[in-house]
Amino acid sequence: MPGSLLELFWIALKETAVMIGVSSGLALLIGLPIGLLLVATTPGGLLPARWLNWPLGGLVNAIRSTPFIILLVALIPLTRLIAGTSIGLWAAVVPLTIAAAPFFARLAECRCATCNPA
Repeated sequence: MPGSLLELFWIALKETAVMIGVSSGLALLIGLPIGLLLVATTPGGLLPARWLNWPLGGLVNAIRSTPFIILLVALIPLTRLIAGTSIGLWAAVVPLTIAAAPFFARLAECRCATCNPA
């Protein structure tokens, strides 16, 4: 019995590492362009565009403030469309990526006094 539990533990650990790795990589690929777009379109940025920055920033903030379990349930139809199922390793990657991308996008935004004078 202990051998089988240990095997299950290692399988679960491997699946967790895959979920974290894949969702982190996809969050980077999605969040980086969003973050750069947010920085470039801020007032005083390279391409100031309030009409784009305001709704995009609002969407990023809304996803960031949504509890993960609510986001997970709300994304079940999208998860089924993308992964073909709503449970399992690859089904977990979809909401993890969507939840992590806005956090990565906000990392690109500098909030120091030099970049954002009061």
